[in-house]
Order: sequence, then C-alpha cells, then structure tokens
Amino acid sequence: MTEKNYGVVSPEMLKSYDGLGFLRAIIDGTLPNPPISEVLGFHLIEVENGRAVFEGLPEYRYYNPIGTVHAGFAATLLDSALGCAIFSTLTKGDAWTTLELRLNLVRPLTKDTGPVRAEGRIIYRGHTVATSEGDLKDRAGKLYAHATTTCMIFPAKN
Repeated sequence: MTEKNYGVVSPEMLKSYDGLGFLRAIIDGTLPNPPISEVLGFHLIEVENGRAVFEGLPEYRYYNPIGTVHAGFAATLLDSALGCAIFSTLTKGDAWTTLELRLNLVRPLTKDTGPVRAEGRIIYRGHTVATSEGDLKDRAGKLYAHATTTCMIFPAKN
C-alpha cells in the first residue's frame, strides 16, 4: 500500500479538472486526499460517471458514549460518496455544494464490524440541482445505513 498524501488544492487547480478527472487524480495519487480522509481513516476507492465508492474502518476511537461508532462516521462516508457521485458528472469549472443529506441508520457500527463501503449513485442530474442515493455496507453486504442527498450545482462562468 502506498503512502497517502493529504491536502487541499488551489481553486485554480480545482477548476482545471472536470469532476471525474479530479476524483480519479485523487485515487491515483496525482492530487492529495482531503484532510478529513486522514482524520476519519476513509478513502475514495472507485469512481465512474455518476458513481463513487469510499471505504473506511469503524474504530473504537469513533465511539460515542453509548458504546457504538458515532453516527457522524456513517454520515461522513455517505455524504462523501453521494456528493462525489454528483461531482463526477461536473464539467471543468463547475462547482457544487450539498443542500441536504438525509441519513437512515439501520444497525450500529462497532470496532468489530470491519471495513465498510459507502457507495453513492446519481438519481437525477439537472442543470443546477442533482440528487443521489447510497448505502453503507460491510464486506459481506450487510446494510448499516442508507442516505439521499440534494446538491446545488453552480455551472462554470464562461
């Protein structure tokens, strides 16, 4: 496994890529992973037009006071996967942001769950609004959470 690089690119660098190219550059190490990936130990592992997959490992250090992994871990992985599914469809210079994230937790994550994958898939892509859906599953395919998001798209100014 290669050492991961973390950081944030300049706005000019970001605008020089289309969404899919930018995300692929993170996977291949050309561009850095975002700092949140280092903090929570999750990474983008697959991307194609309208689909993105992140993988992370629930750990004891993410526990809440009731003895399970905090819901924020699942929410962050799903927000990333759903948002990047939409990001993968953007053209060079476009920008986007999450307007809404709806999360449903169906079973608790623990330090013994093992690696989990958050997969996001686009549902609708309009000119200024897009929606996506996704799920968080373990390697055996057991569902832990599912979510939907709505994102605002800001088309590039020519």
